[in-house]
Amino acid sequence: MQTAQTYRIHFSMLFLVLIAAFLVNLSIGSVSIPLKDIFFAFTGNGASKETWQYILIDYRLPKAITAMLAGGGLAISGLLMQTLFRNPLAGPFVLGLSSGASLGVAILILGASAFGGFFGTMLLSQWSLVIASALGSFLVLLAVLAVTFRIKDTMAILIIGLMFGSVTTAVVSVLSYFSNAEQLQQYIFWSFGSLGNQSWQGVLILGICFLAGLILSIFSSKSLNALLLGENYAKSMGLHIKRTTFIIIVATSILAGGITAFVGPIAFVGLAVPHLVRQFFKTSNHLILLPAVLLCGSLLMLICDTVAQLPFSEFTLPINAITSLIGAPVVIWLLVRKRKLFF
Repeated sequence: MQTAQTYRIHFSMLFLVLIAAFLVNLSIGSVSIPLKDIFFAFTGNGASKETWQYILIDYRLPKAITAMLAGGGLAISGLLMQTLFRNPLAGPFVLGLSSGASLGVAILILGASAFGGFFGTMLLSQWSLVIASALGSFLVLLAVLAVTFRIKDTMAILIIGLMFGSVTTAVVSVLSYFSNAEQLQQYIFWSFGSLGNQSWQGVLILGICFLAGLILSIFSSKSLNALLLGENYAKSMGLHIKRTTFIIIVATSILAGGITAFVGPIAFVGLAVPHLVRQFFKTSNHLILLPAVLLCGSLLMLICDTVAQLPFSEFTLPINAITSLIGAPVVIWLLVRKRKLFF
């Protein structure tokens, strides 16, 4: 076990690296902006060039904040699911929330030709994909919560969540089969995930969702510690299993559903970051794990977004591909070196 002093050192280092990654993310892109101009832009003096000021305030800063919120939120929701189901393969989308979001977007995009002008008009709206994704996730959440009140076994809830995901994926496949190439291309681009083109209003709403999910997660930290010892032991400690399960599922749904609505389905982060944090912090105490996965998830997403921007190029790679290409080898290397999961 590590001491409190060691934890403070680790958190301080993580925080400093996160700040450095944040500044690098703002600086690098198709246009390189010096760090001194970033400082001037945020202190009210203004950057050397008016275009740099616009790029920083209206594009890169919302994108960087979105990356931190998305990475931290997905990492926290992945930790919640792994602890609730005591399954190292559980992730933030194991309840079918991502599939529900994909179904909502698929109905909007791929079903446009079938449903006529109404959906065609909606597609012109900036918020149409966000609303469709959120509604899809919300409907799946309602179905999962209805099951939660009727079933006591958490593993059964996990299986039912996977079944909901299979059903929604099947419906998306049917819609894809009857769609034209242009619709399929638009849907595929959404499924790649994107952190850019976020308005400040969207960042605010995403931040509210993140804060709500984070508060519920912190509130459940002691319950999560008890669940690690098994449901029977948790019951003997006076833990209300059904209420705790409900709170954890709601927290995960707010985090994962809100993030998917704004940035699309982003793989790997929610599954891998909790394992990475356990390897380095060597603890199962969620009062330590929660802030640690929050910082590491934000840091990983910022790094992946910086790589995806292809510095000094106008092209941006899909964030979904970068998270897996960078993260998966790291996790494989850690597991081979440690030879076991700290779970």
